Amino acid sequence: MTLTTAAPPKTAPKHAAGPPRRRLRYAGTVAVFLLPSLIPLVLYTLIPMVGSFWTSLHEWDLITDMRWVGLGNYVELIGDPETRAAFLHTLYFIAGYLPLVYVGGLGLAMLLNTAMRGRSLLRGIYFLPVITSWVVVALMWKWLLNPASGIVNWVLGVFGVTGPGWWTDTNWAMPSIILASAWKDLGFVMIILLAGLQAIPREYQEAAMVDGASAYRRFRHITLPLLSPSTFFVIVISLINGFQVFDQVKIMTNGGPGTATQVVVSQIYDLTFRYGRAGTASALSWLLFAVVLLVTIVQIRGQRRWVTYG
Repeated sequence: MTLTTAAPPKTAPKHAAGPPRRRLRYAGTVAVFLLPSLIPLVLYTLIPMVGSFWTSLHEWDLITDMRWVGLGNYVELIGDPETRAAFLHTLYFIAGYLPLVYVGGLGLAMLLNTAMRGRSLLRGIYFLPVITSWVVVALMWKWLLNPASGIVNWVLGVFGVTGPGWWTDTNWAMPSIILASAWKDLGFVMIILLAGLQAIPREYQEAAMVDGASAYRRFRHITLPLLSPSTFFVIVISLINGFQVFDQVKIMTNGGPGTATQVVVSQIYDLTFRYGRAGTASALSWLLFAVVLLVTIVQIRGQRRWVTYG
């Protein structure tokens, strides 16, 4: 005769299966620890976002009462050629800025990852523009690229090259902004990629060298794949920042010459404070949010194909 005993029933964690009072106490404890970050998040992010969406459904000049228009502002913006032009200018900025800042940051990171004298000092020097105010940086580059008295055109003239009009020329205004933006953000990209390079085990490089792999093959098949998590982070952050470009545009060109550098955020600013169309500006900000969110989701889903962890 065989005796069998039933397994004792599994018990849930105390905080999940306890009486309601205990669960409420646990939730209250968690809330207390979250309050220091939750209060600013609600006051300065969530509430303004809700207010902005509500405003986007109205016509409002910041003075008189709001007038309900529903989705009218969104329909108007989707068919507006100026809005399409602003998005195209923003994409133009990103297309020039992202490769330049990544390649430059990667080059600096690889250079400063080698054994060389004064590399700690150089890291600090290259990172200095990142913590410098955009007002200072933009004014400095506006002076450097001054077509009449700027240093850049003077140096080009020494070599017999006639300098372009830079920020005064419709064809060169956006490249001027791209150049200033990439210079300022090189240090940030450099630090992120340098951390990624230092996390790559040295043994992989040594084993490849023993097998006779060239420097290019080591870079192509070891460094780049293992650096892909840092690259992914840099691309996501740079794209988000690129869609929100504003400070350098406002200071260097103010959207000009004409509308050659009118980007989305500068159009939001003009709609609100120059034309008194806060509802339309709020709707445009939500359209920009939707675009940035969609691009970020696509990147996160696509990272499985090319990002190598570990």
